[in-house]
Amino acid sequence: MNKFKYYFILLLAGISFVSCNKKDDDEVVVAPLKDYQEQFNIDNANIEEYLKTNYITVVDKPGDLTDQDVTFTKITDPATQPSIMSYLNSATFPKLLTRNVDLHGIKYKMYYLVLREGTGISPMNTDGVVAAYKGEYLKRVEKTATDPEKLTTTFFEQVVYVNNIVDLYSAIMGWSEVFPQFKKGTSKANADGTMSYKDFGAGVLFIPSGLGYYANPPSSGSIPAYAPLIFTVKLYDFKRLDHENNGYSSAGVLIENPDGVFDYQEDLNGDGYVYDYRNTTLYPKAPENLDDTDKDGIPDFLDQDDDGDGFTTRFEVTKPTDAPYSGLSKYYPYDPILDNPSTPNIDESETWGIPSRPSGALTDPSKPESITNPKKFVPADYTTPGRKRIHLDNTYPYKQN
Repeated sequence: MNKFKYYFILLLAGISFVSCNKKDDDEVVVAPLKDYQEQFNIDNANIEEYLKTNYITVVDKPGDLTDQDVTFTKITDPATQPSIMSYLNSATFPKLLTRNVDLHGIKYKMYYLVLREGTGISPMNTDGVVAAYKGEYLKRVEKTATDPEKLTTTFFEQVVYVNNIVDLYSAIMGWSEVFPQFKKGTSKANADGTMSYKDFGAGVLFIPSGLGYYANPPSSGSIPAYAPLIFTVKLYDFKRLDHENNGYSSAGVLIENPDGVFDYQEDLNGDGYVYDYRNTTLYPKAPENLDDTDKDGIPDFLDQDDDGDGFTTRFEVTKPTDAPYSGLSKYYPYDPILDNPSTPNIDESETWGIPSRPSGALTDPSKPESITNPKKFVPADYTTPGRKRIHLDNTYPYKQN
């Protein structure tokens, strides 16, 4: 295998999926894109052969930077060197698992090895992660010097924004498909400003080229086209993201306008994944989007008006100036927020989350409920578990008759 440096970039739409070969100094021949299913069949066979013919050695040093480092070696003694494939669906760690991914009109099967699951919570597929990672591509068997791991904040977004001017997605989609299967660990700030991490999730991703770079590897030339990838990863931490935007400026710059509800809070079916199926290149056989409240084709994590009632989500989660249940923020948080103990002189607590449609007494009990005679909010509207929050309820704010 051939080592490559740490590439994790966002690609702009309009870049064609093609392979280019120089015929002479003046002419570039554009090779047609390979069939996704045929290429996956080749990649999967090569990955499975690798899993059957190699074994792993894992460093177990909790609290050490080398904790969960893993090396791969060709099997020479099957009796003492269990193959990676032997860990398939193991009841203990390490365990080799698979995830099916519907993309490009086919169903990919992606293998991933869990060395350690982690002890914290998992990111969404659109969150940002703080991770250490090393990459190889499955082409050649010779080894080169091991590169040091790199600690970096990496955003693995796969988003087609509302106006479709730019198609922004992860260059390595296999990352976003499998990172939610791991959990972060614990962290501690050191006196020198660095961070220490323990008990983090760690594993190995075996990525078919269709979930990697496919025909568009990095321009450095260090990775060939259609190469399956192998990433060893450590999930230290992650950052929740909120992806709504307001389109693009005349200069093509993204104008962000988050609605105040994080992507994970707009994962309506709670599976840890949100998708934008309007990208027909990635999803030519798009299923019904279960994370789209108003069924307008725009998933909630990208929709400025989740329930389609004509009022933006941001407007609906803005606290009225006379809100009886309030805190320091101008907006209702999705759920109550506790005070931060590290700032003893400031009370950040928000004891009331986004309310449901008001259920209290009518302003004028002698008249029917209407836009001019609304019900009053009561504490239960802000705290009841499972309540339907107002930004997902198209019956509120009231429509003028």
